[in-house]
Amino acid sequence: MNSSYPKELCIIGKVFSGKSEGKAFITFPWVRKQIIEKLGFIPYPGTLNIELAGDDVKLKKLLVMAKPTEISPVTGFCRGKCFKAHLMDNVKCAIIIPEITDYPENVLEIIASVNLREKLLLKNGDTVKVKLTLQ
Repeated sequence: MNSSYPKELCIIGKVFSGKSEGKAFITFPWVRKQIIEKLGFIPYPGTLNIELAGDDVKLKKLLVMAKPTEISPVTGFCRGKCFKAHLMDNVKCAIIIPEITDYPENVLEIIASVNLREKLLLKNGDTVKVKLTLQ
């Protein structure tokens, strides 16, 4: 990573409901196994979707310069890039970015060992903060 880029990022966005595609991806045995091995937690079967705006979209683009933890696909599926993070300062989680061409640049998907909506009492429209350290 270039030294001119920040070592820590704090990305802020609003919770929204997705299409449940993240849930389907997380429940594949090969994805689940790699998350356990590479990220160190058993993933809750679902993702928390965060909509970004303005500078936070630009911050997400900096992740391209960082070294991710990769989820290697089986034939017919896309690779996923993961970054360990903390949601709302205290909940360990990971950002997962599927490597698909039409993935929206203003969306972050967050995975964790718990249902983040329930644990943090989140509803659509709530603002959340994700902090991560880049490698």
